[in-house]
Amino acid sequence: MLNIGGIVLAMVVIFGGYIIEGGDMAPIIHAAPMEAFIIGGATLCSMITANSMTIIKGTFGGIGKIMAGPKFKKQDYMDVIFLVSKIMKVLKAEGAVALESHVESPEASAIFSEYPRLLKDHSVIHLITDTIRLLVVSSSAPSADSIEDIMNVGIKNHHHEALKPAESMAAMGGALPALGIVACVLGVVKTMSSIDQPPAVLGALIGSALVGTFLGVLMAYSIAEPLSIRLKQIVDDEGQIYHVIKQIIVGTLNGHPMPVIIEAARVSIGHDNQPSFSEIFDGLRGK
Repeated sequence: MLNIGGIVLAMVVIFGGYIIEGGDMAPIIHAAPMEAFIIGGATLCSMITANSMTIIKGTFGGIGKIMAGPKFKKQDYMDVIFLVSKIMKVLKAEGAVALESHVESPEASAIFSEYPRLLKDHSVIHLITDTIRLLVVSSSAPSADSIEDIMNVGIKNHHHEALKPAESMAAMGGALPALGIVACVLGVVKTMSSIDQPPAVLGALIGSALVGTFLGVLMAYSIAEPLSIRLKQIVDDEGQIYHVIKQIIVGTLNGHPMPVIIEAARVSIGHDNQPSFSEIFDGLRGK
């Protein structure tokens, strides 16, 4: 809601300043609906032309994501550390074969079922289970470097896909000023057909045309681009959880001491959601 509040405040400042300077809102109110229809409709059609249905849905869904904020909270990061640490503990104690039933049916796993919120996130679960499957099906133990390379590719690909709605929203922001000019030019064409009218009428027509340019710039720099920046920030924040998973799996395969592995995972989390040292290690001792 903070982001929507920022947009509302921007409107108050812009139009409030205009009114304080003696501006009349009547011409803007009169012209805005049709100008917004032209600009908004053209922008929407351009987005449909440029993107797949998946990205279009993701772009509109991004508004809800912006309002809700990052889906992973501190407890989710703690849970993923606890979950992957338990899996790695079984791996070291009993070998990869002992994990086969857990990764093939995580919803029926005694380990995974302790973390129902994480189970609902398929991308998180798939990164864990697909990586462990490599260890289960390999005739010889794969190297930590090869596992890390595979995880890096998977994480990079997921992040690239997750950013596409934000990129689409940013492209809309880039297009809005130009489409505002299109609406303005149409208004000028309409004005030229009434060139024989008195100055008061021509002034009103020109003012209505200029509202198109104003709305295009306003919608671009006060709405579309700020929202696209915020959506990218959220996607970046949510991507941290995959690096936490990678730190624990790769660190274990490299044979590092578990406290070092856990701390490397913990410090890879952003400060807003980063649990303290004691929260993690007290939690591990209680598991």
